[in-house]
Amino acid sequence: MQIGMIGLGRMGLNMSKRLKQAGHEVFVFDRNTERTQTLCKDGCRGAPTAKELVDMMKPPRVIWLMLPAGEVTDAKLKLLFPLLSKGDIIIDGGNSYYKEDRVREELFRQRGIIYMDAGVSGGVWGLKNGYSVMVGGSTEAFSQIEPVLKSLAPAGGYMYCGGPGAGHYVKMVHNAIEYGMMEAYAEGFELLKTSDYGGDIDMSKVASTWNNGSVVKSWLLELLVNVFNNKEELEKIQGYVEDSGEARWAVSEAVEKGVAADVITASLYKRFGSRQEDAYSNRILAALRREFGGHSVARNGEDAKKGTPGAGEAKHSRADK
Repeated sequence: MQIGMIGLGRMGLNMSKRLKQAGHEVFVFDRNTERTQTLCKDGCRGAPTAKELVDMMKPPRVIWLMLPAGEVTDAKLKLLFPLLSKGDIIIDGGNSYYKEDRVREELFRQRGIIYMDAGVSGGVWGLKNGYSVMVGGSTEAFSQIEPVLKSLAPAGGYMYCGGPGAGHYVKMVHNAIEYGMMEAYAEGFELLKTSDYGGDIDMSKVASTWNNGSVVKSWLLELLVNVFNNKEELEKIQGYVEDSGEARWAVSEAVEKGVAADVITASLYKRFGSRQEDAYSNRILAALRREFGGHSVARNGEDAKKGTPGAGEAKHSRADK
């Protein structure tokens, strides 16, 4: 079937290739013309603008957006809104907020255009292994796009999640769980590294062993084997970890629903902490310990020095209580 792909980044480019390899007629557009040209060499049909991509396709059209959530996706949807026709299907495959999907779906429905949301997981390995796809929106439209979903996903790797926003809601929770899993692996391997046996333990071998028969086996562990096998590169990487928003939404949702999400919340806060080189809160903690207990503090550019006892220490000679 015909499918238009707008947004040819790490995900969109390989998704287009996989769809073309499966025999679909794929129309592609990206503001980076080199990416479009690359896919044209693979047999896709490139368009110089989003409008021309729409014009090249036969109605009813199916157009899939793989763009960064937020302003970029909003701008492209506003551009496409007057260009699409009744019966066309527009799919947002980015990591958008599910509440925004509900507003968009109603807006497009007023013009007879079908809006769907699709959470997509698979990363840079999706071309080879396939993508996990979680879809929200019309059940009828889901049936219409199912040939595309079957081509993108491995066996059993796609599903209809529910009404508008359901696909992105499931993907939001998926990514929040991913945060917790990654943090648990990271902390566990740090514990191994700092143990008395750390110098003798082959971290790559541990990850590989755990991934064969262990209850903690996962694709993330498989990727960790690659990480540990490239020790020089790992040493160069700064421990600065961004977050793309989904865990924030999940934590907010947990608060709203009164659901305890301790691990997910802690893993999100850990990412915040990784981006603070010299957190103000940590300086306050160090200063308070010095004030009441006379504990040593570390100063920028110097080794830790014994702090001068403050007023609190005159009253309390004990350490942390």
